[in-house]
Amino acid sequence: MALRKLLLPVLFSILGVISSPAQIHLTNASFEGEPQDATVPIGWLPCEQGTTPDILPGPWGVYTEASDGETFMGLITREDGTWESICQRLSQSLITKECYTFTLDLAHSRTYAGYDGAVKLRIWGGLQKCGKNQLLLETDLIDHSEWETYEASFTAKLPINYLLIEAFYSEGSFSHRGNVLVDNISPIKKCIRASLGAGY
Repeated sequence: MALRKLLLPVLFSILGVISSPAQIHLTNASFEGEPQDATVPIGWLPCEQGTTPDILPGPWGVYTEASDGETFMGLITREDGTWESICQRLSQSLITKECYTFTLDLAHSRTYAGYDGAVKLRIWGGLQKCGKNQLLLETDLIDHSEWETYEASFTAKLPINYLLIEAFYSEGSFSHRGNVLVDNISPIKKCIRASLGAGY
């Protein structure tokens, strides 16, 4: 009886590992680093020309507390129609026709050295560095100063190797100075199929 009690938790643990979907962890998913302006966080690469994201809080009058860890990232848009974007190569490619999901925390700063307008955030999946082959998430204008969690759920239309994050304004709208704050990207995992809980 004692042996059976010992083996059951071990068996359940092994089954849990086997049945749980694989997760893809991003490098520096919470944008940790020494607070400073015009600095691409470790683990990420700049994409759009003029991309100089900021590691916050501290620079540019932004003193929002991080939603996870000590720091977060700020991306801006400009009145000349340019914007900032960064990307990262995934540790393994996302498989075509598979459904994936992840979350991230977003906020807006009303005091960002004049770049105070509300903007959107878009996330792309790419085949190559800075590629925009599939739009994975486009938010509404981020105008809330408190952190809120957003979820991206999508089916990969191609083998996605890179994840790209960019600040953006509405299509066809007047370009303006704006910002979006980004923190706490969760691991990417396969969607839990609703059918698994019914009929099996």
